[in-house]
Amino acid sequence: MSSHLSKTIKRIIILVCSVVGAFAILAIGFVYLTPETAARAFIDLDRWRAGLVRKEIALPDGTRYVYLDGGQGEPLMLLHGFGANKDNFSRMAAFLTPKYRVIIPDHIGFGESAHPPDADYSPTAQATRIHMLAKALGIEALDVCGSSMGGQIALTYSALYPGEVKSLWLLAPAGIWSAPPSELRTIFDKTGKNPLLVKDEEGFARLFELVMSDRPFVPRPILDVLAQERIRNFALEQRIFEQIVADSVEQRISGLATPTLIVWGDRDRLIHVETANLLHRLLPNSDVIIMHEIGHAPMLERPRQTSDDYLRFRAKLSAANL
Repeated sequence: MSSHLSKTIKRIIILVCSVVGAFAILAIGFVYLTPETAARAFIDLDRWRAGLVRKEIALPDGTRYVYLDGGQGEPLMLLHGFGANKDNFSRMAAFLTPKYRVIIPDHIGFGESAHPPDADYSPTAQATRIHMLAKALGIEALDVCGSSMGGQIALTYSALYPGEVKSLWLLAPAGIWSAPPSELRTIFDKTGKNPLLVKDEEGFARLFELVMSDRPFVPRPILDVLAQERIRNFALEQRIFEQIVADSVEQRISGLATPTLIVWGDRDRLIHVETANLLHRLLPNSDVIIMHEIGHAPMLERPRQTSDDYLRFRAKLSAANL
């Protein structure tokens, strides 16, 4: 290599490193100086990548839902868990919208949807509302996915309207309370404190670590911005939580024939992984996937793997029905 060429390559490398360094400094400044704007930008970017659009609708009874909608194909509704919101599914939805019309509502009481203070927030009431939402969107039959509390609602939905659910996709669903106690349950029993209820930014940061094993990197200023929704909703979430844990789906779903994919992380600290086997025995037409090194939120920890597992499961169902 000639001396001139070598010097040229070195200059190019120095230039590239300078540009990358400047970009990194700008990105860090963007996050730390304007965290609210940065958080909004990251959320909007994930929605854009997935082809999701924010929409609103008022049900005939006046209940207001805000939801994400995107993609083409058969409708697939994704139901978030306790304390979460519709954007928990945005990254995973990017792998689903090429094959499905993906609909992700904020449950009543969470996110941007209505927060009536004295409403019934039991899984049965929430499933009934979701059914009303589906009808308002012109959907007669659909696939339903639910995470944690959303899985409890999804199971209840399928029990109430079995002929309208093509498949269930359950990501560590709640409501199977005969399972062995989890780390979360042990903490609650010993201290009387519920880590799922967030009063301040520190509590949210601790919860972020508790929920996931393979956590995506989120800068602390962004976490603090995301915490505000939980802090504002503390009192209502306390009431909703009491209604969730008072409801067991076990008798309701025993023998339910809906084709079901049960997914659990082997490091789930919120709901014991053994719950997967209990649920499998209750649902005669179910498959189980245990994800290694994963906590309670596979759609956030391994969005592509989680979606690919469901697409394979759904393809198998379609092939069996030919």
